[in-house]
Amino acid sequence: MRRRRRRGSVGVIGLGIMGGAFARNLRAAGWHVVGYDIAPARRRALARAGVEIAADAGEVARRAPVIVLSLPAPAALAATVAAIAKAGVTRRVVIEASTFALGDKARAEAVLRKAGHVLLDCPVSGTGLQAMTKDIVIYASGDAKEIKKLRPLFGGFARAVHDLGAFGNGSRMKYVANLLVAVHNVASAEALVLGMKAGLPPQLVFDQVRIGAGNSRVFELRAPMMVEGRYDEPTMRIETWQKDMNIIGGFAKAIGAPTPLFSATRPVYVAAMASGHAADDTAAVCAVLEAKAGIKRAKPGSRRRSRR
Repeated sequence: MRRRRRRGSVGVIGLGIMGGAFARNLRAAGWHVVGYDIAPARRRALARAGVEIAADAGEVARRAPVIVLSLPAPAALAATVAAIAKAGVTRRVVIEASTFALGDKARAEAVLRKAGHVLLDCPVSGTGLQAMTKDIVIYASGDAKEIKKLRPLFGGFARAVHDLGAFGNGSRMKYVANLLVAVHNVASAEALVLGMKAGLPPQLVFDQVRIGAGNSRVFELRAPMMVEGRYDEPTMRIETWQKDMNIIGGFAKAIGAPTPLFSATRPVYVAAMASGHAADDTAAVCAVLEAKAGIKRAKPGSRRRSRR
């Protein structure tokens, strides 16, 4: 039996949908992964997958020279970088893979730089489902030498990494990409609802759009959930997506970029939140448009799984 190559240690802080996928894939690629999350259930799940669980973020910093952050909110980022800065360790390279406002990332970079560490701005393009199969792209920005050195590590959990230059360019590119995701997701739901209202079976609509000019990667990923009408196994929760939407909207406004289509999608996501879909996948915008169209489908089978 071929032995897995041991590649060294890497820390992963934040073991949710994305971070958990990073940790599992890095482990499978031969890295020794030290992980931490505030949620006990996530720690237990990743421990079963072979990830060594640390007591806190500071311990991750003490045991891994490179740390990947996948965090849900700016407060979590601030607390985590503070813990790393206080850990009293030699130079660490921290890969910030979440989507945050540029100001939040700049403050985190300053804290770590003062403590002798390096922060790279490396948001991810892709869903949680794509992260599970390493079908994601890293928009890396910051220290070019460190990005180059870390390419083998990035290859452990992503299909591609692109060096976009100065710190912050990764986030700027992520805002552009996520603007399109927001539009394509609602457009996919709108098209399916139009088809259903016209009397076409949703599976037929999906099959024909997928092979035609109107197809998109987002349609391929999200429309199957819309066809089934089940959103309880999220690859991106709507409540998390609202954070990204607010960041993109604020950034576009700050630089004076018009976003008519993006702005038109925002009320649909808000309606999805208000109608009980906050913890569901963003594909649940289809349920909002179905309700507006007066479409009543039979509910999917009662095989809902508990959310993590």
